Amino acid sequence: MNDVIMYGSAIISVIIVIWMLIKKMDIKITLFGMGIVLMYIALAMGKGISLKGFESTGLVVLDPLKAVMEQFKSILPQAGFIILILGCYSAYMTSIKANDVTVNTLTKPIKKIKSVYILVPIVFLIGNLLSLVVPSASNLAIILLATLYPVLRKSGMTPLTAAAIIATTATIIPTPLGGDNVAIAAELAKYPQFAGLTVTDYVIRYHAIVSVPTLILMAVVHSIWQKFMDKRSGSMIEKDVEIGKVAEIKGGALYKFVYTLLPIFPIILLILVYLVKSIAGIEINISVEVATLISFILAIFCECVRTRNTNEVLKGTESFFKGMGGSIPIVALLVAAGVFVLGLKSIGLIDSLQQTMLNIQGSGLGFILPLLLVGLTILIVLLSGSGTALFFALVPLMVPLSEAAGISAISLSVPLGLAGNLMRAVSPVSAVVVIVSAAVKETPLDIVKRTSIPMIAGVVFMFVLSMILFL
Repeated sequence: MNDVIMYGSAIISVIIVIWMLIKKMDIKITLFGMGIVLMYIALAMGKGISLKGFESTGLVVLDPLKAVMEQFKSILPQAGFIILILGCYSAYMTSIKANDVTVNTLTKPIKKIKSVYILVPIVFLIGNLLSLVVPSASNLAIILLATLYPVLRKSGMTPLTAAAIIATTATIIPTPLGGDNVAIAAELAKYPQFAGLTVTDYVIRYHAIVSVPTLILMAVVHSIWQKFMDKRSGSMIEKDVEIGKVAEIKGGALYKFVYTLLPIFPIILLILVYLVKSIAGIEINISVEVATLISFILAIFCECVRTRNTNEVLKGTESFFKGMGGSIPIVALLVAAGVFVLGLKSIGLIDSLQQTMLNIQGSGLGFILPLLLVGLTILIVLLSGSGTALFFALVPLMVPLSEAAGISAISLSVPLGLAGNLMRAVSPVSAVVVIVSAAVKETPLDIVKRTSIPMIAGVVFMFVLSMILFL
């Protein structure tokens, strides 16, 4: 009877979560609510709350609520704090307009390239680099529609080709500042086999060796596919385009150079430290938080030199701390996902899944688990338009399930993280596709026709490469 209750409640809860994702309702509240309900079901089944070191309040009805607070306490000092600090720094870069300088610097050389289909892969790769500065796919699309789209149209690029590139700019750039990478690195580091793993280690040693080749492949496919689609539609080149005004960044060469680097300086610093450790063997450990704080201090100094008004600069640093509020929803999503998984653990589902994985261990079918989870991710992303919600929900399960299946947790984390971010541009209901389609006055399905082949090619390639490297 307990098995019937366990599987029944688990299936119903997963269906509710998926339904909420598809309906674009607040997934955090859903995960919190379903996790708490599952814990109550576990208590009714005579099971305890499956949280290490958990002590009852003495009043069983309050135990699930205490478990929620324990999850907050567990996640906030680790991945949660890193995400908050990154949100602060991003907000300050926007406040001092350093992000604008970076966008302008990276897009300016595009104006000199005259060949449309050479321009396609270059713009795609530059756009992905810009996602380091503006991590939100929809926000980056809005910026590029205002600044880059007129330039692309002036070069002779068709509206749909330009739109397809802009819709696919925020995909899978390897960065230690990405919230998904921070979350998985923090989770992996809890286990002995990944002890001491930093987010920089994870990105450079695992993520980048799959994502970089995948980006290059997609850039090539993009060019071929857009050219084919333009030929088929009979609109290869359109020169008569009314160009909107593109804002120029005023300032000297030194200002532009320094302020171009400031938004990505934490990444530069982390990579330099990693190279020094790897090549010179010097033991230096700088976390993402420390690298971000160093960059923040440097940015304040640069602002003082530029404005010669220390009082105003110090007042402006308030935007750094206000930026923490913008990152709270991501941290809440991490905690909510942890609560939901805790509920599934408490009713015994995770143990049951692990036992199932043990049955296929050593059978040569280790790729089945990553394939199933990537397939589920693709389905949910296509229906809901959310590229990371499911990934965050699965983060706490990656190591337990991979160990039971006898495969590396990396063979789950890398393809799952990449699949969600890639397929977002193929969903006609995703925010970025809707924004781009509205701006260029085309239907979302027309945009998806242009983005689908490059992104699907990327998903297939990265999955095969991940299985070869990590399985």
